[in-house]
Amino acid sequence: MIIFTNMKKFLFLLLSISLSNYGQNSCSSFKIGIIADCQYCNCDAKWGRHYKKAPKRLKEAVTTFNKDSLTYTIHLGDFIDKQIWSLDSILPTWNKLKSKKYHVLGNHDFDVGQTNKEKIISKLNLTSRYYSFVENDWRFIVLDGNDLSFYGTTSIVKEQQTDSLFHLLKDKNLPYLKKWNGGLSNAQINWVKTELDTAIKENQKVGFYCHFPIYPIDNDNLWNRDQFLKLIKPYKNVKIFFNGHNHNGAYQLVDKVHYLTFKGMVDTKNTSAFAKVKFTKDTIFVQGFEREPSRKLVIK
Repeated sequence: MIIFTNMKKFLFLLLSISLSNYGQNSCSSFKIGIIADCQYCNCDAKWGRHYKKAPKRLKEAVTTFNKDSLTYTIHLGDFIDKQIWSLDSILPTWNKLKSKKYHVLGNHDFDVGQTNKEKIISKLNLTSRYYSFVENDWRFIVLDGNDLSFYGTTSIVKEQQTDSLFHLLKDKNLPYLKKWNGGLSNAQINWVKTELDTAIKENQKVGFYCHFPIYPIDNDNLWNRDQFLKLIKPYKNVKIFFNGHNHNGAYQLVDKVHYLTFKGMVDTKNTSAFAKVKFTKDTIFVQGFEREPSRKLVIK
C-alpha cells in the first residue's frame, strides 16, 4: 500500500513536470506578421511601384494573417505615399487584423506636408515615434529612423540637429548619405541604451525594427549606422534587425545578428510581398509569400 501510494506521488510529480515543461515550450514560440512598404497612394505607377494595387495586396495579406493565430503584425514603414488621406483607403483593412498591430515610421509616411506630419502619428495609433514592447523573452525596439531627416522633422530643434548630422558626415563619402534617408538623434540613442540595459537585466533577447537598413551597405542605410553599431556591439543579446525601405530586399549576418530587409509590397505589376515569422527558442522561421523568400535564421 505504501509502495502504491509512493508510486502515485511519483507519477503525479512526473506529470506535473511534464505539463510544466509543455507550458514553457508552448509559450516560448510565437508567430507574427510582417509587411514592408505598402506605400499606397492614388498615383500612377512609377519606378516599378504600383501604388494603386496596394489596397488589394494589403487586403490579401490581412486575410492570410487572420487565418493564423498571430501574436502581432508590424508594418515596417512607408504605409502611404504623398497624401495623408491615402490612410482612409487602407486603415479600415489594416484594422481588420485580429492580432495586435504596430507601425514603424517611414520617410514617405511624412511626405504629406508640414502641417500633416503630426497627424500621421495619431492616425497610425502611435503615442511615440519610437517605442518598445515585450513578447515572451524578447524585447522588440522600434526605431524612428526619421528622427533626424529632411522628411520627418517637426521642430526647429530637430531641423538644426538634422543639418548638423548631415554636414558632419558629408565629407566621408558615404553612399547612403542621401536626403531620402535619415538618422537617430542622440536622445533616441540614449533611450536605446536604456532599453538594452533593461533587456540584459530581464534576460531578454532583443530585436530591432526600423525603416532604414544597417546591412548590407548600399544607398538606403541609416545615416549614423556606425554610431548605432558601436552602441549595440557589447550587447550579445541583440539577435535581429528587421527593416524595409530597400524594396528589393536584402540579408546579411554580422556578429551573430541577422540583418533582414523585407521586400516592398508595392513593387512589381503582378506580385506582392509579405511574411509570417515564427520565433522559437533557437530559430526564427520566415515564411515568405509571393516575392518574399522563406528563410531559417538560427539564433546563437
